Amino acid sequence: MISADGATDVASGDTRDGAGPITRLTRRRHHGPLRVQRPFYPEGRHGCCHVYLLHPPGGLVSGDALHITAEIEEGAQVLLTTPAAAKLYKADRNGVAWGQHTHLKVADGATLEWLPQETLAFNGSRGEQTTTLELEGNARCLGWEVLALGRPVGELPFVSGHLEQRFRLTRDGKPVWIERQSLDPLHPRFMGRWGQGGCSVQATLWAVGLNDEAAAIEALREAMPATPRWAVTRREGVLLLRYLGHERNEAWALCQQAWQILRPMMTGLEAQVPRIWLT
Repeated sequence: MISADGATDVASGDTRDGAGPITRLTRRRHHGPLRVQRPFYPEGRHGCCHVYLLHPPGGLVSGDALHITAEIEEGAQVLLTTPAAAKLYKADRNGVAWGQHTHLKVADGATLEWLPQETLAFNGSRGEQTTTLELEGNARCLGWEVLALGRPVGELPFVSGHLEQRFRLTRDGKPVWIERQSLDPLHPRFMGRWGQGGCSVQATLWAVGLNDEAAAIEALREAMPATPRWAVTRREGVLLLRYLGHERNEAWALCQQAWQILRPMMTGLEAQVPRIWLT
C-alpha cells in the first residue's frame, strides 16, 4: 500500500517542513521470491515515488502463479516498474499453464504510472495474463503492457502454445474498458490480416485522467514516427495507443516516447526515466 502522508507516517496532508505531502510505501507483503524494493525519490522528496518490483527467477514456468496487488491511496503519486523483462517459458510435457495476475487500485486524487518492462513469451508457453485497474473518483493512471512472442534472434518463433490476455478497467465500480485477447499460433486469427497478422510483438498503452484527450492524441501524432504499426484512439475517457509489429525495441521506444509526451499533460511533471532502465 502506498499513501501520501506527513512526516509522522499517518494519513495527513501536512509535513514538518510545510513543503507538501510525501508519498510513502506504508505497507508491503510478499510470499515466495517476488520482492518490493525500497522506494526511490529521483523527482525530489515531495515528488513521485518510484517503486521497483523484483522477481529474481526472472520468469514463469508451468504451475507458477504470480499475483501483484498495489493500492495507491488518496493524493499519492507512484511509478511502478520492473528491472528487467519478464519471461514466460515453454510449458512442461503435460501442458500445465502458468498465471500472472496484476490488480491495481487507485484512490480518488491519486496518480499511478504502471510501466513494467516487456514480457517475452517463448515458443510453447501456455498461460493467462490479467490486468485489473480499479479507479476511484478522479484518480489518474498511465500504463502499458509490451509483449514479444518467441525468440526471433535465435530463430525460435512462436509456433505453439496459447496465451490469454485480459484487461479490465473500472471507475467507481463501473466498467470502462474490458478486453480479452487469445493468442494461439494455430488459430486463423493469428496469421490473418484481420487479426494478429503474423506479428510477433504487440503493445498497449493507456492513459486515464487527461484533461484534453483530443489535444493529447494530436500531440502524439505530431511528435511520434509516422508508421502504420501504431495507432491511437480514445473511448469513454480512456486514451489507447496500440502497436503491432515485429520489433521489440521499436515497441518499447514508442511507448516510452508516448509516456514522455503524455505525462506532463496528465500530471504537469516532466517524465523522469527510472534509473533501473539504464542499468
